[in-house]
Amino acid sequence: MTDTARQGRALVVGLGIAGIATALRLRQVGWEPVLVERAAARRPDGYFILLFGAGVASARRLGVLDAIGDRGDPRLTVHEVNRAGRRTPGMSPADLPNLAAPPRQLLRGDVERALFAALPDDVEIRYSTVPVRISQDDSAAEVTLHDTASGAVVTERFDLVVGADGMRSTVRALAFGPQDHLHPLNYMIGATALEEPIEGFGLFEGLILAEPGRSAWTFPFADHAPSLLFSYRTGDIDAEFARPAIDSIRAAFGPRPAGPLLETLFTRFEQAPDHLFDSVHQVRMPRWHRGRVVLVGDAAWCVTLYAGMGASSGIAGAELLGTMLRRHPGDLPRALRAWEARMRPFIHTEQDSALFMRRLFTPADRKEQVARATMLRLMRVPIVGQAMGKIMRGPDFTNKDLDVAAV
Repeated sequence: MTDTARQGRALVVGLGIAGIATALRLRQVGWEPVLVERAAARRPDGYFILLFGAGVASARRLGVLDAIGDRGDPRLTVHEVNRAGRRTPGMSPADLPNLAAPPRQLLRGDVERALFAALPDDVEIRYSTVPVRISQDDSAAEVTLHDTASGAVVTERFDLVVGADGMRSTVRALAFGPQDHLHPLNYMIGATALEEPIEGFGLFEGLILAEPGRSAWTFPFADHAPSLLFSYRTGDIDAEFARPAIDSIRAAFGPRPAGPLLETLFTRFEQAPDHLFDSVHQVRMPRWHRGRVVLVGDAAWCVTLYAGMGASSGIAGAELLGTMLRRHPGDLPRALRAWEARMRPFIHTEQDSALFMRRLFTPADRKEQVARATMLRLMRVPIVGQAMGKIMRGPDFTNKDLDVAAV
């Protein structure tokens, strides 16, 4: 449902999931959003993501759930493998026990396209545009915007500024001071969407090669070639960026010979037309809003891909922000306080969840590898597996189904 009365003008920085969802929700509750994006165009499909119950509920109310779809299928299976190619049954993050419903398995672009298509035609979008200064007074936030394509610089006034510009947020730096608020986990990731399945594996089959301090995953879909993920531990993040991504990934899996399977994964990553290579950080801040500026999604909290909740928390946070603005018209401070009070416990749980889930993705050492393997074996024993499911159903997993934006 869309409110017709104009409530205010908002600048939304970032054309990712959180930014588009925020602009859509603000427009629904009567605000005039202006979207700006650093890149010259929207991004390609991206890599594997999950949409859990929290995100599904918000996407449904935003009217985009059907368009998002689901690339999951009961026939999808994941194999644990070693460098020699030996296979045993595996468990993917989509198989977490006792969830109300399996999460939707998607490409990031599936969610972004659905949200983007739902934006009304009158929502203004400016590409190649970044904020370079933000100042505030009692009546508005004044933002200087730089068009990097033309070189033009303009200063405009907004009633609200939303930073949805990712983990290394420019809005956060401009409005919250020089501290970056990044909490390193000392891991690196390399991810890409593949154009065809890995040799020896069918369309419905994924793989996990997990070793102490490093892992490689392919995530299968029912109707698309898999996504590939490398994850590894590092003691020197800066050194990982000092050489090509594939060279850092290969070094992380050395000095042992890669073997045919792992070498195939290296080659596929190197030949992919687009990839993500980055360090893993959480954003931890004492507050997510200051005056007329608020941060949403990875800019505010970055739960990391290990939690599997980036898309879900971004959509839910965007919907809830609009709901609180509608509930408290004309009282922006109260709306932002209410929004943050509702979101913060939810996000704290997911940030804690990421620390547990990281062990599933990439065991840090031999001890964690043995514990991970033991857990997987027990989960495959019918009676013991049910008990393990009850043990694992703590707040870390139930939280993923929490409809945090339903207020």
